[in-house]
Amino acid sequence: MKRIFKFLIIGIFFVISCAQVQDPLTGKPTLTLLPESEEIAIGKKVVPQAINENDGLYPDREVQEYVKSIGYKLASVAPRKVDYQFYVVNSGEVNAFALPGGPVFIHRGLLLTLDNESELAGVIAHELGHINARHHAKFLEKTYGLNILLNILAVATSQSQHQQIVMQLAQISAGLLQLKYSRDQEREADALGVRFTYEAGYDPRGLITTFEKFKKMEKTNAPAWLLTHPLPEERIQNVSQLIATKYPDKLLLKKDSEKFQEIKKRLVLTSDSYKYVENAKDNLKNKNLAVALTNLDKAIKAYPENNAAYTYRAYVYYQLKDFKKAYEDALRAYNIDRMYFMPQLIMGASLTKLGNYKESIRVLENAKNLIDSNPDLYYFLGVSYQSIGDRQNAYNNLVIALKLTDGRRGWEQDAQNRLRTLVR
Repeated sequence: MKRIFKFLIIGIFFVISCAQVQDPLTGKPTLTLLPESEEIAIGKKVVPQAINENDGLYPDREVQEYVKSIGYKLASVAPRKVDYQFYVVNSGEVNAFALPGGPVFIHRGLLLTLDNESELAGVIAHELGHINARHHAKFLEKTYGLNILLNILAVATSQSQHQQIVMQLAQISAGLLQLKYSRDQEREADALGVRFTYEAGYDPRGLITTFEKFKKMEKTNAPAWLLTHPLPEERIQNVSQLIATKYPDKLLLKKDSEKFQEIKKRLVLTSDSYKYVENAKDNLKNKNLAVALTNLDKAIKAYPENNAAYTYRAYVYYQLKDFKKAYEDALRAYNIDRMYFMPQLIMGASLTKLGNYKESIRVLENAKNLIDSNPDLYYFLGVSYQSIGDRQNAYNNLVIALKLTDGRRGWEQDAQNRLRTLVR
């Protein structure tokens, strides 16, 4: 009877989820497996992972607010009214991407590549096109199907092991952050991007000049954007034809602004600092910690608000076993950017090494609110809980750590030894 009841609940939930809704783009009724509220929730869940993988948020409030203002202006003409959010991240890659339900990310490197405001508007509008066409949601529905519903049901009824949910959500996050669009999806996002820019009062030809930039760069240093947004020659031709036939030129269409040029100058002024960070990252790959440290010192001197530089210097100090300095630099990065997971992880790990277990637990449990699928976080939580005598929490966290690890973290044997001690 319990099994029948369980499948009955799942069946009811499945029917409710496959509700008929009105497609905001066409106005026609359509069936959806993933309700909009869940689409938004999944997108929000992945935001901290996206920020972490791109070296944190760019630490200039004026830059962030400017990009948000462009984003919200474009979102105001988009038919889907979801939870739109706009972020500029530290990564120097020429890239932009969106997540289901509203989040849009613009890379620092992309802003430095663009020449005017209409080009920025075109890129943001293109990403809004993917959101409005539900390309992410369709990917989730096709790839995970009923698994998503089972996970939501498990969370709601607490009938599944926490570690299983964590691992499934980690897979979903990875899939969304590496999502590659089909040619048909790109064509649809292009058309919507042109529509949104035009309706918001921007010159839609900014999207064409951006594509042309990317096409030229493809021959020498291909933009990261092209890895997930293929750009065959026909896309430029299609967009040009679409603009020529459906969107006549108007005198008041906006191409550029003084504000865009001011914002770009602010980014240029910090470029050297980020070049030092990139050099340091290359040194870290080669395990040349001393040279990495020198580069990070230069990065911080050039731009004292560079949260990525503090984070990587904290990592270097941690590798050098100077846990006090590692904690101090990670704390500086955290105070600049509280949505950046890595500084919090380094803070917690350093506190564990320093024997400050209760504070380590506080920091790591807080970090878990951002990303709950990092194996190192669970390992250091396990160590800290064991050290204060909380055997149950120590056991639970170490088990999850070993479930999530790729086997190359260096602490796996210690975690197994600790688990053997805990089950005696």
